[in-house]
Amino acid sequence: MTTDLTLAQAVERCAQEPIQIPGSIQPHGFLLVLDENDLRVLQASENAQQWLGISAASLVGSPFSDVVTGDFDLRAHLGRLPQDEVFPFHIGDVQLREGAPYRQALHLLAHRHDQALIVELEAPRLPEDLASQGDYYPLVRNFISTVHLAGTLEELLHQTVLQLKRVTGFGRVKAYRFDAEGNGQVLAEVADPDYPSFMGLCFPASDIPAQARELYRVNRIRVIEDANYQPSPLVPGTNPLSGKPLDMSFASLRSVSPVHLQYMRNMGTLASMSLSIVVDGKLWGLISCHNAQPRPVDLRTRTACELLASVLSLQIESRESHADTQRLLGLRQHIVRMISSMADHDSVNEGLHALPEVLLAFADAQGAAVISADRCDLYGQTPPESQVTALVHWLSRRTGGHVFHTDNARRDVDELPELGNHVGGILAVAISQIHSHYLLWFRPEQVRTVEWAGQPTKRVGPQGNLDPRHSFERWQEQLSGYCAPWDPLIVEGVSELRTAVMGIVLRKAEEMAQLAGELRRSNKELEAFSYSVSHDLRAPLRHIAGYTELLSEIEGPGFSERGKRFLQHIGEAAHFAGSLVDNLLHFSQMGRSALRMSDVDLNALIDAIRAELAPDYAGREIIWTIAPLPKVYGDPAFINLALNNLLANAIKYTRGRTPARIEVFAVQHAEEVEVCIRDNGVGFDMAYANKLFGVFQRLHRMEDFEGTGIGLASVRRIIERHDGRVWADGQIDKGASFHFTLPRHPATH
Repeated sequence: MTTDLTLAQAVERCAQEPIQIPGSIQPHGFLLVLDENDLRVLQASENAQQWLGISAASLVGSPFSDVVTGDFDLRAHLGRLPQDEVFPFHIGDVQLREGAPYRQALHLLAHRHDQALIVELEAPRLPEDLASQGDYYPLVRNFISTVHLAGTLEELLHQTVLQLKRVTGFGRVKAYRFDAEGNGQVLAEVADPDYPSFMGLCFPASDIPAQARELYRVNRIRVIEDANYQPSPLVPGTNPLSGKPLDMSFASLRSVSPVHLQYMRNMGTLASMSLSIVVDGKLWGLISCHNAQPRPVDLRTRTACELLASVLSLQIESRESHADTQRLLGLRQHIVRMISSMADHDSVNEGLHALPEVLLAFADAQGAAVISADRCDLYGQTPPESQVTALVHWLSRRTGGHVFHTDNARRDVDELPELGNHVGGILAVAISQIHSHYLLWFRPEQVRTVEWAGQPTKRVGPQGNLDPRHSFERWQEQLSGYCAPWDPLIVEGVSELRTAVMGIVLRKAEEMAQLAGELRRSNKELEAFSYSVSHDLRAPLRHIAGYTELLSEIEGPGFSERGKRFLQHIGEAAHFAGSLVDNLLHFSQMGRSALRMSDVDLNALIDAIRAELAPDYAGREIIWTIAPLPKVYGDPAFINLALNNLLANAIKYTRGRTPARIEVFAVQHAEEVEVCIRDNGVGFDMAYANKLFGVFQRLHRMEDFEGTGIGLASVRRIIERHDGRVWADGQIDKGASFHFTLPRHPATH
């Protein structure tokens, strides 16, 4: 435990190291900090004495004109320095003052930063083996004209490191790219025969702490000519204008971390140059130039290398932008297809169910799930439904946005350890502000082997600091639990899909609300019409029936047999029409009458209905199986009417069965009570089940079974007014079962 804590402290100390304010420089030049108002020296590097023959302390407060020969006008040369330029700018070459030990011309670089003018002076140094190359312009021009011919990223990087090695003469030049975690993999390398190769190897993210990574992003070149240099401190140690150590983020001579210098020596590298590859404002990768011996890098060479690195960055940015555009186009085509399908269907589930291959292709996933209030639809390779349901509950409790993604479910969803046995990665998006409705995608685990440049484990040195690893030999590690990382464009596309889905859901809700309003108005009009018509028809139908009976009694004996038969048919038709009108009147009143809710004892109702219907089945053998039934909450009169219709139907449609069997039972669910009446009667064809509960809908001939066709429609209206559901199952000649549900009693729910 102590060792782990010490390591954590060392890592934290490394991450907090103020590398942008080292307080010292590399000694192959010297640095002056000037007040730009009067060009007086505020700070000087201690090694200025070796160049000027004057101590750094003596220089402080002196005008810059005392440093160089009198014919150099710094103020005039500063006019060439762009106001918004933060990088060192070569504004000219200077001769040091009379009597200075160094008599050759020096390059003078200047930049504005940290409220001061920072001036760096360094000697022109060109290695002999490169002196014959002269002007680098043709080489750079040739590189720029040929980079677009590279067919792949690897070819592009190879051409770049080849040219950089030719320009710099370093023993090894390699280019590597950072992944999402910050690990860098070498994708291109050119090296002399006596240099070990790192091609294809990975360097851990911990090799470059966050603050160093940020420095690489803003300052795109860093040169270390000799890893054994002795840093030269600034005098005084703080910037008089800010009262703090000087921020040297952009200084060419800035000293580097001692940990990094030890890292270089452990690698067998005594000179290095790093060039940043910055794409879309982010650090994409690095080009590292290594040399086994100290090696100077002339200003002209650095300028050429910076240009090559900038061209490379632009080329990569252009390629990635084009690739992103193509991927984004493909994603939006998938989104359009899914949205169109959802708009054409009644729900999100049904719309996506019609296009499972598009749902999977959209996220480049092997499995997907669509979760709604009452459905869990799975497609492709997914965890079991129980695990998906548990994941949705976990997602509904988490905070942090509508989209969740991980490339390691076992690591990031630790509350569901079994989930990691089925998937490697998860991408999820909530598609409702209120309910737990989700779209989920799954990717399988991909066990892979990573080849590191040395074992990436960190160690603590004697001083409590991180000790850079001593070996960079190939070291293999097998990583499990991971899937292929989710492309950021896919994650963005999921957010876009969510917005579109919620728009469709909202539009459908508005349409449903409008239709519901129109339906309510139509129902009221229809009920009023039905009531009016049925009420007005009752009197003439009674007159017809009454006068038919009178005519039969008074004039009947004088009629022929044919006339008597006609008169009988008229009477029967009038009575049937009267029953039909009465039933229609009752049906219309069901939607108009207020519900009077109370506890309803279903057992007592069933007993009373059986007694009432007893004359209808007198002389028949009926085996009744009545299970204990619960109390429900509803309108007793309406529930009685619904059960009366269902039991009467069971008695009627079991006619001819010996014995007839009628069963009544109930099932308790979490939110509702289900009541079922089952019989062994004539049954029905399920193909016509949707017609059963419609007004005047009959599935059997009137000659076989009497009735008006309104009974089951009444049952449906009663149950739906109680916020319940009604349905039926049956087979021809094998009986039928009718089911309805009622919400659970408020006292028990």
